Amino acid sequence: MFFKREALADIFALITFGLVVGMFVEVFIAGLTLDQSVQSRLMSIPVNLLIARPYGIYRDWIMNWNIPGRQGFVGSTFLDILAYISFQIPVYAVLVFVTGAGIEQVITACVGQIGAMVVMGRPFGLWMQVCRHWFGRPVVRMA
Repeated sequence: MFFKREALADIFALITFGLVVGMFVEVFIAGLTLDQSVQSRLMSIPVNLLIARPYGIYRDWIMNWNIPGRQGFVGSTFLDILAYISFQIPVYAVLVFVTGAGIEQVITACVGQIGAMVVMGRPFGLWMQVCRHWFGRPVVRMA
């Protein structure tokens, strides 16, 4: 099976970020046991395998938008957060809905996740760029 380096980098970035950040949130904030968190993180791997590369492509597209200030720290941070939320919330909503949650529960869960995603958007974007560099893909140019 053939994978491009970009795909491998994006998959590696999403799985490792999800494992570390997800376990931290689940154990230290949500109060899950370590065993529960490990099970949760292992169940997230197939989803992350499916969405990692599409997210990477989507993020690149967002990061190349021609908006004033996009090359600066604030502009790049805003675009990373925008990309993360606008891609991940629909995925999260589907996952929550599939578990049997009602529409109101899905909406409540998504609104609650937005705060966390605002905090995680830029760090994940930076982590993705580091992973892409490690795997041999240059950093997205902010032309």
